[in-house]
Amino acid sequence: MRKSKNISGKQIAKARKSHNWTQKELVERLRKQGMKIDRAGLAKIENGLRCVFDYELPIIANILKVSVVWMLTRGKVRLS
Repeated sequence: MRKSKNISGKQIAKARKSHNWTQKELVERLRKQGMKIDRAGLAKIENGLRCVFDYELPIIANILKVSVVWMLTRGKVRLS
């Protein structure tokens, strides 16, 4: 079993699914915000096969309407 290259991938997938968005739909939104990513790259992030760069986290969080902290703590921290 491969070790995951990120801890936020599963949270990104969870948040994306809560919006009922496909990976392609999320990628389109991320690209509009200047992030260079394709559907395969997002799939790799969600499956822990690609690192998420620090400058990408706030863009992803903003689009998904979650906090960076939530993504990095596997949803174990609630912010009021």
